Amino acid sequence: MVLRPRPPKDVNLNVATPSRVATLPQQEPLSFKDANRYLVWYNAMQEEIQALHSNHTWSLVSSHPSMNVIGSRWVYKIKRDADGRIDRYKARLVARGFSQQEGIDYLETFSLVVKPTTVRLVLTIAVSYGWNIHQLDVYNAFLNDILQDEVYMAQPLGFVDSVMSSHMCRLHKSLYGLKQAPQTWYNRLSEFLISIGF
Repeated sequence: MVLRPRPPKDVNLNVATPSRVATLPQQEPLSFKDANRYLVWYNAMQEEIQALHSNHTWSLVSSHPSMNVIGSRWVYKIKRDADGRIDRYKARLVARGFSQQEGIDYLETFSLVVKPTTVRLVLTIAVSYGWNIHQLDVYNAFLNDILQDEVYMAQPLGFVDSVMSSHMCRLHKSLYGLKQAPQTWYNRLSEFLISIGF
């Protein structure tokens, strides 16, 4: 039985958490336990979970012995502005793709990678013709990918559903760390660019 993910407000931390420190940390934590002590990192994790839920990244399904269930981990990054001041605290949920099995939860991993030489060539042509240059950054790019493979992941540390704690996440969208994530993003972006005339 496939169940839709609960909204983030219904997801409860199942980890005993002391009162969180409001001071701003200057270093990135190496573990969930360290990050969960600080309010800014807790809020960053909440923001990431909310983005995953609003994008319907997974649904909770009953566990089965035949599933190859991969894990996940939290990765933390302090984003700084041009002057080196802290701009924001970013927490990202990353799949442990190294435990995926070829032929079971992924088939192909090809993804086109741009070379620096190509970027320099395109910039040179743009400058020569006086073209405008724009940069595009897609927020949570891999969450736009639709997975064709069946991939199951354990519920993220600290955000296990209190009602369905034994269930697994059936991924519908890609996550960073999955072996097929770059390929599915490339395919999705290519389809879109072709559809608008590129």
